[in-house]
Amino acid sequence: MNKLDEFISSQDWLFSIRYWLAVAIIIVIAWVIAKIIKRAIKRYFKKMESGEFDNQTNVAFLSNGVNFVIFLAAIILIFYTIPPLRALGVTLFAGAGVLAAVIGFASQAAFSNIIGGIFIVIFKPYRVGDMLRVGGLEWGIVEDITLRHTVIKSFQNERYIIPNSTMSTENILNASIGERHNCMFVEMGISYDSDVDLAMEIMRDEALKHPSCRDFRTAEDIAEGRNKVIVRLIGFGDSSVNLRAYVWADDPISGFVMKTELFKSIKERFDAEGIEIPFPYRTIVYKNEKPA
Repeated sequence: MNKLDEFISSQDWLFSIRYWLAVAIIIVIAWVIAKIIKRAIKRYFKKMESGEFDNQTNVAFLSNGVNFVIFLAAIILIFYTIPPLRALGVTLFAGAGVLAAVIGFASQAAFSNIIGGIFIVIFKPYRVGDMLRVGGLEWGIVEDITLRHTVIKSFQNERYIIPNSTMSTENILNASIGERHNCMFVEMGISYDSDVDLAMEIMRDEALKHPSCRDFRTAEDIAEGRNKVIVRLIGFGDSSVNLRAYVWADDPISGFVMKTELFKSIKERFDAEGIEIPFPYRTIVYKNEKPA
């Protein structure tokens, strides 16, 4: 009878209070140690002078790593403490050449994600709290960075769970890295018969009146007489003259809200001032029937 048969036939250990007590003690100790280490990590980064988002990223990643390592060690210790489980583990690993190959092949992605997570924390292409757009996904806020994946919360309150290896190779548009203030493009189209100068002045006036509009001009720009809000004619469409106002806001979120409110106020001013926003026209030609 081999060790695996002995493990299956001997079930007395399942009813042994001593073994269950040992398992409970190991789990409790692991939980307490993880709590203490994570609290120490938070206190350490709280004392540092780096930015708030850097601290959140480091704390989140290291806390997840501590949980993984400590509870993995707890599981190994449980197998080592209970003799039948230890015998089972020895039997499984002794004759598990094929299983080891399968696990090794399957763990390639896991290790790739772990390495990707480490590179993200070291080089910081994004941090917890940053507003991102990954590939073709919608904009979202980085909520957590674990050993395996990054969690991004969309503005529809949905979560994107993206493996770290994918985040390391995907194109990322980060609206929060570096300077947080953001330039919003407010684009409107007017008909060819409308007064372009009046339309541009209306767009500039409405943007200047908005409370979220900010002035990020340099001293050189002010000396040269550049406007706080610049409006340009950017092109000609099939039925419209296309205008764009460059309006600055403190951050992308307040800038988006400002942009939507400016669309409404500019449309109302256009209607009041006789500026037409064109819509497609279609000409239908009726041909006379040929005589019989």
